[in-house]
Amino acid sequence: MQSVRLLLRDPDGLWPSMASISYILLAYFGGWWALFQGNPWLYAAGVLALAHGMCIAAYLMHDCGHNAVFKATSHNSLLGRCLNAICGSNYGTYEDMRYKHMRHHVDNCEPVTFDYRSWLKRHELLEKLVNALEWAYIPAVELLMHGMQLVAPFVYEDKKDQRARVIRVALTRFSLFALIAWVSPAAAAGYVLAYLLFITFLRFFDNFQHSYEIFYRLNDPTFVPPLKGNQAFEEANTYSNLISARWPWLNLLALNFPYHNAHHNKPTLGWYKLPALHQQLYPRHCPQQLSFWPQLVAFHRYRVDRVQSEHYGEDSVVDQLKTGQAVGVNALSFLTAF
Repeated sequence: MQSVRLLLRDPDGLWPSMASISYILLAYFGGWWALFQGNPWLYAAGVLALAHGMCIAAYLMHDCGHNAVFKATSHNSLLGRCLNAICGSNYGTYEDMRYKHMRHHVDNCEPVTFDYRSWLKRHELLEKLVNALEWAYIPAVELLMHGMQLVAPFVYEDKKDQRARVIRVALTRFSLFALIAWVSPAAAAGYVLAYLLFITFLRFFDNFQHSYEIFYRLNDPTFVPPLKGNQAFEEANTYSNLISARWPWLNLLALNFPYHNAHHNKPTLGWYKLPALHQQLYPRHCPQQLSFWPQLVAFHRYRVDRVQSEHYGEDSVVDQLKTGQAVGVNALSFLTAF
């Protein structure tokens, strides 16, 4: 154990890191096992376990991206790539996702490449389909962005070196899924449901954590965002959307990702120390802290409006939630690199 501890960025992170990785493996592979058992109760538990295992994997991968787990970047990258595969998002590379997310932190904006809003406006039937799916609580926009990972190497010249890789990953994953569907259609359906729950869980917490402006200039090396490095702006436009302030342990459901102001204050701090930093920074009350239920109401109410909403970054999310006008935003997940 001592040798492992020496590899960690924070020696106190040994047991939290082991616990989170163990939980991911147990939930993910245990969830798959439960889907094949033919028992309705085990099946339901398997769907939830599989979905939540992927959620925790995604948030731990986010920590890897900040080099918050290990001292060496190479060790963080190795774990991050494994977690990326568990999340089903490894059509895109871990390195591309990390680059995009680091730009988010450094540039104080949302840098992306693919403007899905304009694209949908040019494809009216697809826009109607996306709106219908979103109305039915199916995260169609996020699925579109994940699908972009598959086609990006064939669309963007600077990603063409990834064509062989994306074909290899797609053939592997699609073949495995086809085999599972042949053996047990119910298990395959359970995975699809778990994946939709996973994507919805992540997009909910992404929805109101910032009021940053979106720039479609991720791959433009000459672009300098107007508020790059402005820490006062970063703090004022970052929001902590805790699941519960009264019962802090509930925030472990999202691996403490809702302590978002604390995370932006010290991005390399491990997830297990964010609650303490939050209390240190805001001993009485965080002015950027959001109440959970108004977020849930807005997430439901504006699920279709959010598809084409372009008001992200214009107003305080705290004020918007108070007036019931917080629409939120889609397609800014750290799992998608475009």
